[in-house]
Formats: sequence, structure tokens, C-alpha cells
Amino acid sequence: MLRGLVKGDNAFVPTAALRVAVRSGVDVAALLVTEQGRVRGDADIVFDGAPAHASGAVRLSPGADGDEEGTVRLDADLAAVEEGIARVLVVASTEEGTLRDARGLSVEVFGPDGGTVVAYEVTDAGSETAMVVAELYRRSGGWKFRAVGQGYADGLTGLAVDHGVDPDEDPQEAAERTAAQATQAPPAVPAQAAAEDPAQAPRLTRDQLLDMTPDQIRALAQARTQARAQAPSAAAPPPAARPDPSAWTCGPVFEPRTVTGRDNDVITVKGLPHGPVMVGLAVKGGGYTGLWPLDDSNAKGRPLVNSTEDGFRGRVIASVPEHGRLRLRLEASGTWEVRVLPLAEARRLSEDRLESWGPDVLLHTGGTADVTFRFKGGGNFIGHLYRLAGHLDPTALPDPGRAAVNEIGARKETLPLPEGPVLVRLSVADGPWDARLKDVRPHSGGRDVGGPVKLPAARRARGWLRRAKD
Repeated sequence: MLRGLVKGDNAFVPTAALRVAVRSGVDVAALLVTEQGRVRGDADIVFDGAPAHASGAVRLSPGADGDEEGTVRLDADLAAVEEGIARVLVVASTEEGTLRDARGLSVEVFGPDGGTVVAYEVTDAGSETAMVVAELYRRSGGWKFRAVGQGYADGLTGLAVDHGVDPDEDPQEAAERTAAQATQAPPAVPAQAAAEDPAQAPRLTRDQLLDMTPDQIRALAQARTQARAQAPSAAAPPPAARPDPSAWTCGPVFEPRTVTGRDNDVITVKGLPHGPVMVGLAVKGGGYTGLWPLDDSNAKGRPLVNSTEDGFRGRVIASVPEHGRLRLRLEASGTWEVRVLPLAEARRLSEDRLESWGPDVLLHTGGTADVTFRFKGGGNFIGHLYRLAGHLDPTALPDPGRAAVNEIGARKETLPLPEGPVLVRLSVADGPWDARLKDVRPHSGGRDVGGPVKLPAARRARGWLRRAKD
């Protein structure tokens, strides 16, 4: 039964994967904010140019078949929201006209079973061009929904500043610089200078990196690698260079794909880039769950998932062949959802506790550190480390070597991590677990670096900020 709230009302919602439908053809975004009501950075802005949060907990997508025209969906897995996030704001804005013109502006929240949990229709929108329509927020160990309806007459500028976003870059200058650099190759490095001392090659500023495409970044990294390889053997070794984000890669970047179904099936996802990807699987049912990659002859590869846990959920790594078609054999009882995502969306390890369940893929980008896992299940707990620094092949991961952890039963395990970026792949984890970094040292590059796979999202996030100044 539809439960409609009025402005200012609130209601508890399940701590589960919810779907928020925003209607009326407006632009929709989500801001993930702390207790202070501020984002931690551009990565906490989810909008059409960067439609998925790095944690995987919040993602944006157009309405599906059967939705009213102009509907935008915001998927929020409340159980996966990072501890440092206190509220998820649902933001509506318009580039033409005002929100008064958006007839039928409303928000409806659906539970995991597809039924309506709560709804709110905005009836008093005026001359505002941006509004926090609603929010999901933590309360008493759970989550609540609030009908907010707070408009901003100064549009996204006021809304952004109120929540810690600093739209301080001139949009015209940024657009001109982006257009100019898009038509230019990366800065040329004189061959002699590079051979004498590759560390002295011209370095790019953060803004230049943000405005480069992944192909330009890889081309620059390859040029530097070749210059080092051609350096005279008799030359003295160059001084240790600070880590260079342009020399790192972490698989292809693409928009996530979602497939849903029921019981045993063969899943085909086409048009993917060649290389390693994450596959997220969530099953609503009991009994055995198995997932295998299929080769071109339809033969099963090594199992990606092999679990007898009820309600299986987790994320594993698969490899997309050169033809771009990933095929998977799934054995499961009940409804399920499969999401294919880039490795760029691996959950970040930090000094805040990260809680999860099942196999997963984690990313460490800081200096040397220790990561402590607390595994609460009774089965296997197996993990590998992949060092990505200096790894230039986006079509394959480096060899992880022996398992960093391979244990059975509930336990606490602390692993030393090298300097990032490092992928931590929990290939088997039959149960709940949490992870937290400790003794984190500064990165030798003087910052926490995520690698080029994060740059496109950061560049697109700047586009949202530019709109805040218009």
C-alpha cells in the first residue's frame, strides 16, 4: 500500500537494497554526505556523468521499461553504504525553467520485493532550479527516509556550497583548456633527455591529468617506459621517481551492466572491453550457488562462485575475451541479479571499518599499511594481492603469487600491504567480514593515488560542479 508523506515527515525503511524512483523529467543526482552534511570529495557526487559511487552502494540509471516517462532510478544498497556516510541526499535540478514547471515531481522508494515502502510528492516547488527532494539517513542503528523539499533559488551553486562542494573553477576557462588538450597529443619528451634521466621528463599537473583521456594516459605511460628501456646501460641509475599516476592501469573503464533472472541460467553480456572485470552476484534464495565462465566452446572454466550459503552475495573477477562477449553459467535457486562492473569501482580500503559479506574486490591506494580482516563465517577465507603500480597491461592482472590468506573458520587476520595501488581479491569468503587499515604511511608520491581509471569519473564530476556555477 502506498504510504505518502508530506514535507518534513520521515519513516523507517529497510536496511537493504532499495530502489528510489524520481519522476517528472528532472536531472537527478545523489550526494553522499557525512554527519557534518558535507561530501568528502567529488567521488561522493553521483550523477549522470559518474553514475556509480566507488563503494558500489549508490548508482544512478534511467528508468526501465514500464516506468513513467521521465523517471530516473537511484539504487541505494543501504547495507553497503560506508560508515563515514551519514546521509544520502536525493537532488533534483533543471537546466531550463524552474522546478515549478516539473509537474508531478515525486519520489517513491521500493523495497527488495518490488513493493512501495514510502513515497513523497513535491507540491510546493517554486522558482528554484535545484532542490534536495529527499534523504535517506541513519537513525537508531537503521535507516529512515525524510521528505525534505528544500529548494535553492541560486540553483546548484547554493546547494553545492551548502554541502561542501567548492565550484571554484571558471567554467569557460575549463572548457577552453579541455577542448585544446583534447586535440593535442601528450607533451613530447625529448629522446635524449628521457634517455639521460627519465625522471626529468615533464610532469603533468593534476588538472592536466583530469583532462586527459585513458588512451592519452596509457600512451604517455608507454612512452616513458620505452624511454627508460632505451637508457644507456652504463648510465648511473636515475634517482627514485615519485609515483606517477599516468603509469598505472586497472583494467578497462565502462558503464556497469545489469542482468536479472531466476534459477539456473546462462548469462551473456555483449560489448564489453577486453580485460578483467568485476562480476557482482546477489541471489534471493537458498541452497547451492555456482558461477562459472564459459569459453567459446561453452566449456566451463574454474568456478568463480561455489557456495552453499543461503542468500549468496558477493563480487568476483572474470576476464572478458577479445571479442567483448562475457558468458557465464549460473546455478541458483530463486531470483538473482548479476552486475558487470569495471575494477575501478572496487571498494576502497581505509581506516574506517568496511563491512561486507562474501567474496569481494578491494582497492588500497595509500602508502604501506596493514589491513586487519575479521572473518565471522565458518567456511573458507581466501585472499590474493595484486600489485598494480607500474602494471601497464589493461587486458590482464599481474600474477598475484601465493594466497596472502587461506584459512578456515572465524578468525582475525592482519596482512601487510605494499604501497598502492593494490587490489585485494577475496576469492572465497563464505560469511560476513569486516576490514580496516592501520599504521598507514604516506604514499611516496605525497598523496593517496587512485590511478588513471579514476580520472574520467573525476573529470565528469567537475562537469557537475561547472553546472553549479552557471
